[in-house]
Amino acid sequence: MKKFAKLTLVLALALGLALAFTACGGDEEKEATVKTVTEGELHMATNAAFPPYEMTTDDGGFEGIDVEIAEAIAKKLNLKLVVDDMDFTSVITSVQSGKEDMAMAGLTVNEERKKNVDFTDTYAKGVQSIIVKEDSAIKKPEDLKGKKIGCQDGTTGYIYCSDDFGEKNVNSYNNGATAVQALVGGKVDAVVIDNNPAKEFVKSNKGLKLLDTAYAEEDYAIGLNKENKELYDAVNGALKELKEDGTVDKIVEKYIKAE
Repeated sequence: MKKFAKLTLVLALALGLALAFTACGGDEEKEATVKTVTEGELHMATNAAFPPYEMTTDDGGFEGIDVEIAEAIAKKLNLKLVVDDMDFTSVITSVQSGKEDMAMAGLTVNEERKKNVDFTDTYAKGVQSIIVKEDSAIKKPEDLKGKKIGCQDGTTGYIYCSDDFGEKNVNSYNNGATAVQALVGGKVDAVVIDNNPAKEFVKSNKGLKLLDTAYAEEDYAIGLNKENKELYDAVNGALKELKEDGTVDKIVEKYIKAE
């Protein structure tokens, strides 16, 4: 009888440990799961006309600094990255409305955007640069006064130029490439856009140059829905780890060579 009692006690203890282990495992799985727009996926809203941060590939895919950082974040969260290409003006609103999980499109952190989304830690620095024709009389930012300026709609470049030189002097375009073509065609006198895309556009369009003087400097970060704090903490935590272990720097250096 005593043997039977001991056996029963041993079995009860074993069962208790098994249940405790299962419950613990279940908690860990729950902690590793965050609420996203589509279960098992991390949807990234972007405008894939912003090299080298996001751009399309010949086979219809996406590549660039933001895309690779987003892929690394998704991997850490056990999610599949889905890149959703759209007009730049829709990137933040799509996250704000809950249609997308995060906005990553070379997004500059500013007070106006902070009203609509929560920004993660900064992961890159941006510089607003000025593209002009090689024979242009524009030599410095102040020379833009009274000139026609081309900018991508909704960008900080557009906001800065509208504030400094008046909206009537700024033409907005759906993407940077279209703004640059307007410059080539003589429809505008200059284009103000982020420095790295600017370099790519100058490289692929003869007769254009970048001014040496920067128009403005800014920080890039990821925008997330204000109501999904769990996802914000998960994405920002993953980004911190990727910055600390050098992954972010390696991705940036892959696309932007030190000068």
